[in-house]
Amino acid sequence: MCLCGKSKWYSKGKGNQKGGNVNPEIRRLNRVFHRLGHLLTAWMTVLVLGILAAILVFLFINGAEKLSFNFFLESPIDLGREGGIFPILVSTILLAMTSLFIAVPLGIGTAVYLTEYTTDSYVTLIIRFGAECLAGIPSIIFGLFGFMLFVVSLGMGWSIISGGLTLACMVLPTIIRTSEEAIKSVPKVLREVGFSLGATKSQVIWNIVLPHARGGIATGIILALGRVIGETACVIFTTGISLEMPTSLFDSARSMSVHFYLLAREGISMEMAYTTALALVGMILIINSLAAFLSPRRTR
Repeated sequence: MCLCGKSKWYSKGKGNQKGGNVNPEIRRLNRVFHRLGHLLTAWMTVLVLGILAAILVFLFINGAEKLSFNFFLESPIDLGREGGIFPILVSTILLAMTSLFIAVPLGIGTAVYLTEYTTDSYVTLIIRFGAECLAGIPSIIFGLFGFMLFVVSLGMGWSIISGGLTLACMVLPTIIRTSEEAIKSVPKVLREVGFSLGATKSQVIWNIVLPHARGGIATGIILALGRVIGETACVIFTTGISLEMPTSLFDSARSMSVHFYLLAREGISMEMAYTTALALVGMILIINSLAAFLSPRRTR
């Protein structure tokens, strides 16, 4: 009796699990909602890709005519109406390298401290909250802060070092967050193996944790680089708008995004503005593609 009842209960439950007793109308409605959801998300994806494609096509149609190899090797002539963007390209690279040279050690060091040397406490909560607040501050506020502190108070003037320090403050949250998540993804068993072999805490971090987290850390650095290259409001307040080739980090300079803004805003040359925008968007796409290639999911 008991076995028979148990067998009937099991077969009934098994039939319910397979959906044998589900109302056909409910199953039909589930299929309809599933197809609608699939179509809706597919159209959203197509819409996003379409917007990106429309921007690229628009820039290519209006800016490809003057885009050439010489465009990257010549200096601007007549305020940018003719010539190329070579000094501007050099200034952009110097500005990006300066900001990352400052932000990367600070960001990775903060991430290591939060994940390896502390536990969840009020201190770590305050640090993470501060980083999140930094990430939400508009870039123009960073520009005003950098102008008042580095340009005026510290007497650095409009220069690459002033812009680099300001941009370093702006991209710190990105590097901290991505580095922290990358370090957390390293299995704890690897740390335990290192400790069991007699390694110190710093040796485990330097030789085991950071090498295994390098993919995620590199992704955060590259994303920060893309933001630095495309930044305008923060740079125009701190770096200046000089078209001359910089000879040191204390010279004023002009980034590609600022150059594009001035060409379009002042009505100097819309053709050169479109060409500069096309080159800038192309650089950012390459940087973001490299970040996607180096992401932990891709390198795992």
